[in-house]
Amino acid sequence: MLHQFIAKAAPLVLALFCMSASGADKDLISTLYHADFVEYDEDQKNKFTLDGELGVIFASGNTNATSIKSSLKSEHETKRFSNNYWVEFLYKETEVTVDDSVVDQTTAQRLYTYAQSDYKLAQENRRLFVYGDYEDDRFNGYDYRSSIAAGWSQLMWQNEISDFRYSVGPGYAFAKFDSGERADQVDGFIVRASAEYHYIWPTGAKLRQFVSMEAGDENIKSRTETSLSANLFESLALKFSFIMQHNTSPVNNAQSLNTETAVTIVYRFF
Repeated sequence: MLHQFIAKAAPLVLALFCMSASGADKDLISTLYHADFVEYDEDQKNKFTLDGELGVIFASGNTNATSIKSSLKSEHETKRFSNNYWVEFLYKETEVTVDDSVVDQTTAQRLYTYAQSDYKLAQENRRLFVYGDYEDDRFNGYDYRSSIAAGWSQLMWQNEISDFRYSVGPGYAFAKFDSGERADQVDGFIVRASAEYHYIWPTGAKLRQFVSMEAGDENIKSRTETSLSANLFESLALKFSFIMQHNTSPVNNAQSLNTETAVTIVYRFF
């Protein structure tokens, strides 16, 4: 029921985002999130950040397992461009009994990366974007999956405590099965849409809500991430995240909905 709700609700939510181009809609959305809406200083445009994330879990006793999650995230803001880069790696190894022998078996292994570049137009906060991603998941039935897209992007607002942006446009997705054959139910033209919201409390705690959807003729892929981080030291933070990934046409008896809950340490290099 949950994944059916996500699949049905996502197009409606993204449609609401697209309706927000006017100034009245901007005021309405900002009011729903917070009462005090402070305009962001547009002169503060040039910045470059790099965050590293690492989480390791060792389990022993009835179940012996090791889980590792790591990622790198970078944001590059200039006068004309707003760029975002992301690389994520997940690995899990579990002890299992095979023919009366205990062996270590890999039960999860995924590499996921994406990049998006927004070109800032003359109109304030209006942009054109180019996006690309690549996923190599050992247990989803595909050798790899990838997609590219381009279209319209808009920064609805940005101030000292929050920001909200969305993008929508056409693209193309392609993939191969583990057997090396072309994945026809994935290959083809798509419509990609995404939205991202950040909120920062006076204590330094940060909330991030991200949702994306790629809709094709035979498959709809969606991803949502909710994360909350709290500062431990100046450049070190503790992060709690919850990720849901859904596909309407999974292969090789894979689950349509996959969830991931993680607690990690985040270090800001600069």
